[in-house]
Amino acid sequence: MSISRKRLGVFTSGGDCPGLNTAIRAIVAHATLSYGWEVLGILHATQGLIERKAIPLNAEGLGGMDVLLNMGGTILGAINRGDTLGHADEVIAGYNELGLDALIAICGDGSLKILHQLAQKGNWNFLAVPKTIDNDVALTDRAIGFDTAVNTVVEALSRITSTAASHDRVFVVEVMGRTAGHLALYSGIAGGADIILIPEIPYSIEGICQHLQKLRDRWGRKFALIVVAEGAKALEQDANHCHYSSIAHYIADKIAQYSPIPIELRVSVLGHIQRGVLPWPWIGYWQQVWAILLWILQPKGHLIEWWHGRQGKSSLFPLPMWLLNAHAMWIPIAF
Repeated sequence: MSISRKRLGVFTSGGDCPGLNTAIRAIVAHATLSYGWEVLGILHATQGLIERKAIPLNAEGLGGMDVLLNMGGTILGAINRGDTLGHADEVIAGYNELGLDALIAICGDGSLKILHQLAQKGNWNFLAVPKTIDNDVALTDRAIGFDTAVNTVVEALSRITSTAASHDRVFVVEVMGRTAGHLALYSGIAGGADIILIPEIPYSIEGICQHLQKLRDRWGRKFALIVVAEGAKALEQDANHCHYSSIAHYIADKIAQYSPIPIELRVSVLGHIQRGVLPWPWIGYWQQVWAILLWILQPKGHLIEWWHGRQGKSSLFPLPMWLLNAHAMWIPIAF
């Protein structure tokens, strides 16, 4: 009796980040070379399921896939907008009509919440690999893209520090992070920032000005580096802040208004350069390990459940490698 060949779907969802193509390559390599699975790349995430748009991904000899190790972005495209749950039936129908036995999504916090609901409603065999430069996926210590983005920001801060010191200027540098300040905090500490503003801790312009004056009075420092996450919030919200092009410009303007000492200020919004870069080699290494865990350690196919010992909570969908106070359980699935 012949055994039918399994068909795996893979897509990237949400904002792009470093390491997506590396993760795709790792999944395809071990699914096809180790176990002979067929892999379909779903284009533009759930939109590809709705429109039945998929391409075969073949790693025989890895000739066509090796280039992904040195390519930023995602060859499958991504989407981070639209009413996905409003089209749930169409998405689920796409999964079934493409003949998928399982689906792996490389996605962030927002996509994970939506896809988890779809997987439950559609009774999918579903796995998710967490990726986000915000590093805000629950129970995940490190997500794909975060460490590389930190390196990118730290490099930028190093360059900005040199020019700030040369001209005795205070630079306000804005990084990504609407609701989580991990990127600003890690890169700010590593890059020698004097002040770090994150969404989790409200700031005051008065406190910022006092610290800048202390730098001058106590240490004779006339330059400074302020790293601010895009979602940072003031203790007392100013209705006029929405009229500024960025939170960094707003903060710089308020410092200029309220500082008791004259300060020359500059603003640098790093923007999307934080996303579009080759993955840090350490991340590329771990993405290969993830794929090995997926396809070699459990050749019949398993879900991975991470049990968080401190809070006593479990999650069936994230697949991180670095978790604090956690251990893994192998959950067999039949398909």
